[in-house]
Amino acid sequence: MSVVIPVRDDADHLRRCLAALEAQTRVPDEVVVVDNGSSDDSAAVAAAAGAVLCSEPERGIARASARGFDTARGDVVVRLDADSVPPPHWIATALALLEDPTVVAVTGPGRPIDAGPLVRAAWPVLYMQPYFVLMRSALARPPLFGSAAAVRRTTWLAVRHRVHRHDPEVHDDVDLSMQLDPAWRVLADRALTVGVSSRPFSSLPSALLRARRAGHTFRVNGRRATPVRRWARRFRVELRRHHAHAWWRSR
Repeated sequence: MSVVIPVRDDADHLRRCLAALEAQTRVPDEVVVVDNGSSDDSAAVAAAAGAVLCSEPERGIARASARGFDTARGDVVVRLDADSVPPPHWIATALALLEDPTVVAVTGPGRPIDAGPLVRAAWPVLYMQPYFVLMRSALARPPLFGSAAAVRRTTWLAVRHRVHRHDPEVHDDVDLSMQLDPAWRVLADRALTVGVSSRPFSSLPSALLRARRAGHTFRVNGRRATPVRRWARRFRVELRRHHAHAWWRSR
């Protein structure tokens, strides 16, 4: 089991994330930190923690994340942000959910750990709930949340050639979510909640940037992002499964 963490100029958060990984009840077999052109001591922090350090000079979180997935050697690849703080049970819970062979990926929401009462109250209503509800409606299944997701390596290998890794404007977790077949099972579970920075609410420009990148990601994915096509694909596959199950039961 590998953990992938893209980072750029985020040494303090990275140090906290790596400490949280060391405290897991199921310690990861490998931690891959992808330095995306940091000018601070992010690389030194990763090296001091014994992480596998990759350098990705091409700027963009989609590029850095894909580089990490390609480098990771585990059968399961966990994707965290540098500001993610997984609770001690997080990895063990993710692996338990993936024991079901029909599940290709699992994910959970984030909760702000460095915000005041107002932001903490608004966070689920204005950010997490809309993200999971709206994206599920568009994708025909739960989306991945980049701060807290675990994906089978075989799943990544099946879609790695389709992700827009060279486009710095894509929302990388939304883009990866769109490459997964709508009929594949992705579980979103509150037990996989991680602590995150409140930076998405730090300013109006920050929130607008995220919204703009989400829209751009839908545009570059074209027909693959069309909700009607995705729901139709899911219903066709589920109908075939139902008929096959009924046939076997009748024998």
